[in-house]
Amino acid sequence: MLKFFKSLYLSERLFLTVLGFVLAFIIANLANPLFIILKFAFLLFILIIIADIFLLYLSPNGIRANRLLPEKFSNGDENPIHITFENLYAFPVRLRIIDEIPFQFQIRDFLFKVKLNSGEIKDYIYSIRPTKRGAYQFGKLNVYAESPLGLVRKRYVFSQGKDIGVYPSFLQLQKYDLRAFTNRLQEYGLKKIRKIGNTMEFEQIKEYVLGDDIRNINWKATAKRDQLMVNQFQDERSQPVYSVIDKGRVMMMPFEGLSLLDYAINSSLVISNVALQKNDKAGLFTFSRKVENRVVAERRKAQMQLILETLYNVKTDFSESDFGRLYADIKRKINQRSLLILYTNFENMDSLHRQLPYLKAIAKNHLLIVVFFKNVELRKLIDKTPKNTREIYQKVIAEKSDFDKKLIVNELKKYGIQSILTEPQNLTINTINKYLELKARGAI
Repeated sequence: MLKFFKSLYLSERLFLTVLGFVLAFIIANLANPLFIILKFAFLLFILIIIADIFLLYLSPNGIRANRLLPEKFSNGDENPIHITFENLYAFPVRLRIIDEIPFQFQIRDFLFKVKLNSGEIKDYIYSIRPTKRGAYQFGKLNVYAESPLGLVRKRYVFSQGKDIGVYPSFLQLQKYDLRAFTNRLQEYGLKKIRKIGNTMEFEQIKEYVLGDDIRNINWKATAKRDQLMVNQFQDERSQPVYSVIDKGRVMMMPFEGLSLLDYAINSSLVISNVALQKNDKAGLFTFSRKVENRVVAERRKAQMQLILETLYNVKTDFSESDFGRLYADIKRKINQRSLLILYTNFENMDSLHRQLPYLKAIAKNHLLIVVFFKNVELRKLIDKTPKNTREIYQKVIAEKSDFDKKLIVNELKKYGIQSILTEPQNLTINTINKYLELKARGAI
């Protein structure tokens, strides 16, 4: 009996009907014949409620529902959730679904409605966009079914709960996976760089297939085999490529719900995959007060999974970053000349000059790319037409800050340090651009 009452809910239609009867009874006090009619109507209404309950509870399992969740979510991306409903009743039903999504989304009114005919199966898809890495817990899937009478509802509970890990944006891997090899780079906003020199070494002789460069045809092998044979080459060097992520307080700034740190983490995952696809070695480490989350640059099958798990477990308290300690660690641990992609942020020239000695020292032995971010909110102030003195002052300050960013690029260039100044949403594609440019020029 307790289970019955726990699953029984009254609908808004029932409450409105009862309210109508109350008003009608108040008016009926002035006319006795109307009062008698209302009593019979109210008795009929009670019988209809009982019939509605009987219809819903006649079948113990009138509704089936199943929520399909992926093994993990991609941070900063839309992740689809699939729910399948099946109506086993002999009549059409209306469903009200409340899915208990993780508390991190802070959505208190997540409700959607579905109509099902008898025996009908219907899929419903919605998407969620997490903005923080970590474990997310789904609760119950609550389905409230009502018959065509619509006076009461029966509650069904499915999918008691499941934990899902939110990982760095692995969906971007699929998006950018083939861009290092396609000739249609311009369609994706990537630069087309002319290859300078020849940094290829012989690998093997293979049969010619459509698309192979005819300049690589091996005529001696072709004569012996009586079919076209071509020389296959590969890059003669496999350089270490390290993503160096600053997880200090300068990376705390949010953009579209995602912190600059998480943008850097997502970009590091993609650039590591591209580097491995281009036959380089991929590694990473993070730093703030000390250097952590180290993955030694290697080329092996399990490297991407190791990098993904390491990035997932990056933790920070956004403390002040120690670039001196970073330089000492790089000098001690990385002996081979490597490409270091440093994700950090500088807001003005003073912040750069404090760290510039360490950046110059790192750049002596390695190819260093400093990646930092444009302040998108300031761009809105710059583009806005001021209407009063306060807005004029704000626009001048914004323009000065924007100009400082350009000065930082020139200052780094003066000391032979590569840099990328980018909007957060374009971070990944701009980083790939720079890597492919350096690769094409034989810088790495």
